[in-house]
Amino acid sequence: MEAESEPYVRLASLRQLHQVMADMNTARSLADTLQTVANGVVTALGYEVACVNLVRPDGDLVVAALSGDPAAEALITGRVGSRDSWERRLSMGETWGDLVFIPHTEGWVLDDDDVPQWYTDGPAPRFEDEWHPSDRLFAPMYTPAAPGGNGACGELIGVLSVDRPRNGRRPGAWGREALQMYAFQAAIAISNARLRSNMQRALVRLEREQQALRASEESFRQAFEYAPSGMAIAEMGGDQHGRILRTNDALCRLLGRPASAMRRYSFSDLVHPEDIGTLLRTSAEGGRAELRLGRRDGTYVWVSLRNSVVADAADGPRFLLTHVEDIEDRKRRELQLAHRASHDSLTGLPNSAELRSRLSSRLCARPQSAHPAAVDAMDAQGHPAFDTRDHGFDFRSDGAERFGGAERFDAYDHHVHTVAPEDGVRDDGTKGLAVLFCDLDGFKSINDRFGHNAGDAVLIEVAHRLSRGVRDGDTVARLGGDEFVILADGLGRADAQDLAVRLRNEIIQPIRAEGRAVRVGASFGIGWAHCGMTADEVLKSADERMYVEKRSRPKQHRRAG
Repeated sequence: MEAESEPYVRLASLRQLHQVMADMNTARSLADTLQTVANGVVTALGYEVACVNLVRPDGDLVVAALSGDPAAEALITGRVGSRDSWERRLSMGETWGDLVFIPHTEGWVLDDDDVPQWYTDGPAPRFEDEWHPSDRLFAPMYTPAAPGGNGACGELIGVLSVDRPRNGRRPGAWGREALQMYAFQAAIAISNARLRSNMQRALVRLEREQQALRASEESFRQAFEYAPSGMAIAEMGGDQHGRILRTNDALCRLLGRPASAMRRYSFSDLVHPEDIGTLLRTSAEGGRAELRLGRRDGTYVWVSLRNSVVADAADGPRFLLTHVEDIEDRKRRELQLAHRASHDSLTGLPNSAELRSRLSSRLCARPQSAHPAAVDAMDAQGHPAFDTRDHGFDFRSDGAERFGGAERFDAYDHHVHTVAPEDGVRDDGTKGLAVLFCDLDGFKSINDRFGHNAGDAVLIEVAHRLSRGVRDGDTVARLGGDEFVILADGLGRADAQDLAVRLRNEIIQPIRAEGRAVRVGASFGIGWAHCGMTADEVLKSADERMYVEKRSRPKQHRRAG
């Protein structure tokens, strides 16, 4: 439309402009009105990109709606620019009536301020009136002036930013007047939408609240909107239980989602799949949990989520008030510290302490009675096989313990006991927790001949090969030096021996270290963990079997080269 001179404005263009203005005034909510305003600039005024910057109650301007460029929308929607920076923009450049045009020759001084902005690429203009990619055009929106007022316009409620005219030229007289008129009508539509929204909220409050609660409701609203951390209100009970009704700016910024989009979700829609159980276990009344919520860009952020219940009135419906605090930095530090404490810094494998922890968690000690006369016998299933009824205890065969007429279920009896496969030449199908102790053959000579950097490269590659050679759920750990341990559950003896052969065959393949190919061999000892043993006893057993296996092979077969 901006290319048309005033005597030749097409009737279709006027109809299109009239239609978008009508759409602005019939939108159902403030959020819809803001988006309709941005869409109308693109569809009716001939610009490729339009942005609505709305003045917030604190005076700063937030990017409330954007149309024409999905990448720019994802980048800056919901971001805030200070009022001082916007006042600077509106006071410089050229004034075209109520419009402000800042040519690229002046606009470069604004590149580093705090106003959200995007950049477009394009060739430098060839003609004086061509649009430069760094040109800026703003249409301030003011509330209608009060009758009898001295000023020509009321208070600033927002700014329309437009970019990239479709004809590639700066708007002419008709285009400028059309944009100015559109901004005027948009200001009226936004003011009316605000009034409608405020009236609807006021009517709901008038219907539900008593006069005595109005002051506290306003205080709550202020605290909610301007809280430095995220806040949300969700429905409680009914078919829409958990649906988000309202969010503050802090939560929208944290998740990179506009308030209008947040109202389509509940927290169960936003939580990381691995944390859904944590969310469901969180009590509605006073519950607290640490979990991950999804951002608009597909990433997740760690938050502390705390719930409380508020009533809209004394006997009215109840709502869930959720406080969301960003704990991403703390959680990252905790995870890093936990990983460093439990993993080897060179190979990234679980270290000796983590290995013993995982192994110990599968083993149980033989139960001991507190009475000196108790006998610490075990039955075939690893349960207590002694009679302590004379001392006040009665261990029954179903695992229940009777004391003084009352029964309780001992946590020990819930343990799935770890047993070793039956001894014998043939594998009879019995499965167990295999512990493979691996010691590298010839590793010391590599360190002595080529240096510790080469030795480290060998250890890293061996760790990779061992990790690739086991199943998901198995543990590969570095015990120390050139010793590794594999925990593989559910294996028979033949399975464990096959696994050791496969891993040895992987390890003996040439390894590139410091620009040369080297080889190491590997000796494996297979031990079996079973309840009644300590982790150190299991590891010692596997270590001893490894040395037996190492001594049983000729020296020339221990090293691969």
